Amino acid sequence: MASVEFLLNGVLKRCNVAPDTSALNLLRDTLGYTGTKEGCASGDCGACTVALRDANAPNADFASVNACITPAHQLQDKLLVTVEGLETAEGLHPAQQTMIECHASQCGFCTPGIVMSLFTLYQGNALKAPFSHRVLEEALGGNLCRCTGYRPIRDAALQMQTMRWQPPAWLDAASSAAQSMPSNDPPGDALFFKSPTSLDALLTLRARHPNARLVAGATDLWLENTQQLKALNQLIDVTRVDELRHIEASDDPSRPGWWIGAAVTYTELETLFERHFPAFAHLLSRLGSRQIRNRGTLGGNIANASPIGDTPPVLLALGAWLEIAGPSGARSLPLESFFIDYKKTALQSDEVISRIFIPALTEHATLRVWKLSKRREDDISAVLGAFHYAIDDGAFSQVRLGFGGMAAISKRALHAEAALEGQPVTQASFQAAQRALARDFEPMSDVRGSSHYREQAAANLLERLYLTLTMPTQEVMIHAYAH
Repeated sequence: MASVEFLLNGVLKRCNVAPDTSALNLLRDTLGYTGTKEGCASGDCGACTVALRDANAPNADFASVNACITPAHQLQDKLLVTVEGLETAEGLHPAQQTMIECHASQCGFCTPGIVMSLFTLYQGNALKAPFSHRVLEEALGGNLCRCTGYRPIRDAALQMQTMRWQPPAWLDAASSAAQSMPSNDPPGDALFFKSPTSLDALLTLRARHPNARLVAGATDLWLENTQQLKALNQLIDVTRVDELRHIEASDDPSRPGWWIGAAVTYTELETLFERHFPAFAHLLSRLGSRQIRNRGTLGGNIANASPIGDTPPVLLALGAWLEIAGPSGARSLPLESFFIDYKKTALQSDEVISRIFIPALTEHATLRVWKLSKRREDDISAVLGAFHYAIDDGAFSQVRLGFGGMAAISKRALHAEAALEGQPVTQASFQAAQRALARDFEPMSDVRGSSHYREQAAANLLERLYLTLTMPTQEVMIHAYAH
């Protein structure tokens, strides 16, 4: 057991909890705050949504997060707001009041999570321009409701925006009580949750505890506990390591691009990607819900080494590199050399991913990304294709094709790349690339798709690229829907 200290609805809490305690279980089982519900215990349904921000940053925006997969120890130094904290002496929060007035709650189980998603939306956007469809979809996409059909929830969100709310004093006050995470376990303790604040400290802990699990957003790791009931007894949190928290432009004019700290979240990447990699930004909008994107990290998605991770195929197509830190210093390697086999990487037991380098697109280069999944939103990929290319004098150059879901690892389609490189943008060129895909991949069958489906789907993505390049946009859409 180790201690964690945070503000809950403005009240200081000090709790002793096991390393693998979730914020949800701490709220419900230890503190008795049962307004926050457990639905799926996997970060999918949003019933457990709470709002979180740094306790010492009163001007910072709140982030909606899934309490069921948020480690309780990561609440240290945070201000946590639950549905119980929204009512003031003047009345309910606009999110609560409009949910009532618009009849947006029926069984009520999912309602607290919806209210908290609306709360974070209100706090960041109140009294500004009317919410667009995209804004509402982003804010509520991670909250499932089987009763209302969503229309009254949307109505509540739109009505909420016109209402004023006088926040309690504690909401805008910084905390002087919550300070840095204490050292909370004696040497050799079998149970611990460590939160180093520097890369050197992280590497020291990594060397001292080679079997400890690294945790950032916990959006995948925590499922081992909630779904498989595995104990997570030794955890090293990387989210407070300063060197892993920055986005920096390259200072090498011969190698333009950006260094992304391994603990940078997807939400923090959105502005950069929207400006320089719009196709990547669009993919992020389908990578889980807002709650997941507020927590998940680029470094975690890479280190997890899942063959259906969404970002590795895109990073492979972009020619990304990794900076890996260890006791002997840092080393760099291309991402395509990092993945060795299913869940097996080039990372040694005493090393961590510190940064990811994403090269800038050259003047004539284009990136396109298409994800296939059973649901369009908030679902895992069956197949994902990322296509990087330039067209010079009617012929392809700089071709790099990354695929996920087609092998035990995310990988480039080298034979298909070679079939397109230097070739004209013709149907014959793409047919040759489609044939070459059979030499690049032998996909497996699983619950998300058969090997035959994956082979056909990947080939169809190449056809989609061909149609995109040779047909007007409207015709491409008609063709896509017809097939």
